[in-house]
Amino acid sequence: MTGAIITLVVVLFLLLASSAPIAVALGLTSFLYFFYFTTIPLTQVPERLFNSLNSFPLMAIPFFVLAAGIMSRGGISRRLIAAGNAIVGEVRGGLAATAVLACMFFAAISGSSPATVVAVGTLIIPAMVNSGYGKKFSTGLVATSGSLGILIPPSIPLIVYGIATEESIGDLFIAGILPGIMAGLMLLLLVFVISRRRNLGVVDESQRMTRSDKLRALRDAVLSLALPGIVLGGIYGGVFTPTEAAAVAVAYALILALGIYRELSIKDLGEVLLRSTRTSAMIMFIIANGILFSFVLTSERIPGQITELFLGYNLNTFTFLLLVNILLLIAGAFMETSSAILIIAPILLPIALTLGVNPIHLGVIMVMNLEIGMVTPPLGLNLFVASGISKMSVLQVARAAMPSALVLLVALALVTYLPFISLALLGQ
Repeated sequence: MTGAIITLVVVLFLLLASSAPIAVALGLTSFLYFFYFTTIPLTQVPERLFNSLNSFPLMAIPFFVLAAGIMSRGGISRRLIAAGNAIVGEVRGGLAATAVLACMFFAAISGSSPATVVAVGTLIIPAMVNSGYGKKFSTGLVATSGSLGILIPPSIPLIVYGIATEESIGDLFIAGILPGIMAGLMLLLLVFVISRRRNLGVVDESQRMTRSDKLRALRDAVLSLALPGIVLGGIYGGVFTPTEAAAVAVAYALILALGIYRELSIKDLGEVLLRSTRTSAMIMFIIANGILFSFVLTSERIPGQITELFLGYNLNTFTFLLLVNILLLIAGAFMETSSAILIIAPILLPIALTLGVNPIHLGVIMVMNLEIGMVTPPLGLNLFVASGISKMSVLQVARAAMPSALVLLVALALVTYLPFISLALLGQ
């Protein structure tokens, strides 16, 4: 490894240790590389930043962020919770199962874990606490279930991975369906086991929904539940690209929230647009600086050197995937999802291809690892969001989320070593 890279790695870690935002740390480190170790004119730095965002697939991100904001304020999350309650609300632990189902449904609409935790948790956590589930169990379950938002398509991290590795975003979306559903079902199994052992969520006759109430709840949620089918069906059917699908999601969400449900006014729409713009700007700034840093790594041949190093140890596929999971679980606890993908994916991909690992499968593995990182201290974003909702400390939320995070870890192991789970729908 050259002196330039050693210097840059030290600078990057010092910046991160000083609590500098990840985008700023990546950008400053890359700037130092251009300034001290190359003859490339500094005018190319802003040019490369612009070119990194001048990508048609990247346009999907602000659209999906906006769609999530509209759905969160437009009454869609409330209808999803009511539909889940109609399906499983009368069984023991039904309200907790409703929380998991609502997170899965909203994840299949928003593509964002924090948005899922806010939209579902704001409504379901108080209801679960009032029903005797306890604040710790309720908050930990929603924080973990909300992390499915970055796996079940449409998924912003899968878009970022597709851009970083030049893989098909549509194929990545399809590959995330079965792993996401499997992880959700495993969380449901955990809910039923814990509810039975702790005698939680016993529904008396006065709390049971009538058949007409169930039908009304399911009918009200039909239009909301149709959105994932429209997005994924359009992509897989070749009707539109993932970016166009994101625009369709926004249009559909506006029709529901403004025209049909009428729970979002034009005045509220301005606030939603502002929040979505801020979120999108933050994500895009991270992506731009992450791509710039990836250029630095490529210029110094770091991916090639690491590939040669790994192959020099005669690693087999099993050992390589085990090391990948360990690396990503650690990275997910300290790094923002998009920046982790942009930095690590270009390094791992050449090794994976050499060992015969499918790049689509690798993408799902990466996102599942980083999904667990969303509920892993010290920087698990879902922990902070859930903490704000429940008024518990981040460490308390992390402890409460541990059982459900272990379930996601088992799901990760299954997907890692049984690649057909992620590749079956692609016919591979």
